[in-house]
Amino acid sequence: MSMSSSLIEVRKNNLPAYAVFAAMLSAAGLPIYIHAPKYFVDEYGVSLAALGSVLFVLRLFDVVQDPLLGRLSARLGRRRVFAISIACVVMALGMLGLFAVEPLVSPLVWFGLMLTLVFSAFSFLTINFYAQGVVTASSLGQFGHLRLARWRESGALFGVCIAAIAPLVFLYFIDAPFDGFAIGFAVLALVAGTMMRAEWAEGRGLKSAGFQTVLQDPIARRLLIIAFVNAAPVAVSSTLFLFYVEARLMSPGMEGPLLLLFFLSAAFSVPLWGGVAEKLGTKSTLMISMTLAIVAFGFAIFFGAGDWLAFAVVCVASGAALGADLTLLPAMFAKRMGEISPAATEGFGLWSFVSKFTLAFSAVLLLPALQWAGFESGSDSNSSHSLFVLALLYAAVPCVLKIFALILLAFTAVSEE
Repeated sequence: MSMSSSLIEVRKNNLPAYAVFAAMLSAAGLPIYIHAPKYFVDEYGVSLAALGSVLFVLRLFDVVQDPLLGRLSARLGRRRVFAISIACVVMALGMLGLFAVEPLVSPLVWFGLMLTLVFSAFSFLTINFYAQGVVTASSLGQFGHLRLARWRESGALFGVCIAAIAPLVFLYFIDAPFDGFAIGFAVLALVAGTMMRAEWAEGRGLKSAGFQTVLQDPIARRLLIIAFVNAAPVAVSSTLFLFYVEARLMSPGMEGPLLLLFFLSAAFSVPLWGGVAEKLGTKSTLMISMTLAIVAFGFAIFFGAGDWLAFAVVCVASGAALGADLTLLPAMFAKRMGEISPAATEGFGLWSFVSKFTLAFSAVLLLPALQWAGFESGSDSNSSHSLFVLALLYAAVPCVLKIFALILLAFTAVSEE
């Protein structure tokens, strides 16, 4: 066996670590926007508008923080392994503080403080994780980025699945379901950090290219814009999912099964999309998935009380489309980074910021809009107007954003590999 073949085999054996670490990161992403607003509204009476504002302010902080964290990562050298270990611990503590500890100050301030810990650690870990992925993928031969993306994003989607439904499942067994969720996350963070330790040591050569190198490249710049527009529909639907099922569909108790169906559909679709991409090309496959998402969300506009079974079909279709979004678009960006500046952490600092900003941008617009429309979480007397606004925000807005993203991608010259 040649040295090159041996290296590829070693890298392949390390791929499960990427899946576990991705699961941990994803559990601290979308599920926070699914659970945290409703938890703090129901548990502490914090207003939707106030929560949305805090989330948006935290993302403004990320405008400065994420790119700087990317630059810091490139300069840590041998201290990088220790810094990543600390970040795993900080994120675990932040999650415990958010869901398993009674606020030591006002609930809104506590919400902001704990999310600052979670999001800051999340950013640092995500930047290093994706930058290290470029190093690993480049040693996996042809379609290396797609091969790694399948492991990474499959793990991420299974992590989302578990995190999205865990509190709802724990509710049937313990009186404090979010305590169980937070403790489980803390354990996962420690396990994932340990599994990836060897990979971090291999990545001491990560380098700083400067934001200018990334932003001056027209394709990288366009991919960042597409990532923002394309991630916004997922951010919108994630922020409003629980409210939509409970109030618009009038199906309390179905949130957990429908969330599970959505994310399992995404997870199981990942290898299928990867296979299609190898035959039709990454860009063409991503455009097909975007079209599927537009059709699926279009039907959701018209659902009403009791239509949870029809909505389950939408969950399957839109979940499958999400599987392509979370696999193919990051692979396209990682491949481009490998071409213009291998393992340049600034590029992934920008990617991390874009991914998170869509969630906060959705929260600051949608949650106050719901409140102004007269919507009340947990109420059985929401007006038809407020429920119609909820349906428009949940389904129509994602359709419009997806159409825009599809047009942008169609006119972007990227490799089909």
